[in-house]
Amino acid sequence: MTFLEGDRSTPQETVAPLASAPVPEPKPTMLESMGGPAGFVYSTIPVVVFVVGDSLGTTAVAISVAMATGVVLTVVRLLRGERFASAVGGLVGVAFAAGIVALTGSAKDFFLLGIWAALAGFLAALGSLLVRRPLTGVAWNLLHGGKHAWREDAVVLRAHDIATLAAAIVFGGRFVVKQWLYVHDFTGWLAFAKVAMGTPLTIVAALVAAWAFRRSSQRLIREP
Repeated sequence: MTFLEGDRSTPQETVAPLASAPVPEPKPTMLESMGGPAGFVYSTIPVVVFVVGDSLGTTAVAISVAMATGVVLTVVRLLRGERFASAVGGLVGVAFAAGIVALTGSAKDFFLLGIWAALAGFLAALGSLLVRRPLTGVAWNLLHGGKHAWREDAVVLRAHDIATLAAAIVFGGRFVVKQWLYVHDFTGWLAFAKVAMGTPLTIVAALVAAWAFRRSSQRLIREP
């Protein structure tokens, strides 16, 4: 069999398959980063157990059952594969609160640490607004290398003013409500306030901060 000139077929080049790029793991949602619904439950149970134990027995009994509950919950969280810091953090908080109660002998002092923390958070957020360096803006800049002149952008600065003000309102609201209940010895209502003004309000403030972070990135970080 003869082939005409120019009729010869050229061999096809073998094209190497493109290496599939690794699929990035999905970033955890804000609720997941805070422990998810389970994290809210884990932070609530020791408080409820303490109040119930104090109403049915002595303060010493309430401290014991709250600490035992905190240890059990910590073990469960570690077995579920949660990060060590997240799992142990709740137990450390319960231990500090129980230690204050053991020193003072007053059940309402179980919530004293949270009241002080709310006051400190309020003062820090308000102070940063007064000196025109809102905390959420400082945090955003640190997360991005600390090299952005974010305060020179009026839109970005205003966004972080709003986000930091939201945090100040949350902290201030917690302090005012809990301090009033503390002064009037409403231990049961202190537990309710801790639950109702804890994770739910934290999520609200975090949503506003996330909006400010995204606003800053859109205006100050240019994608290649």
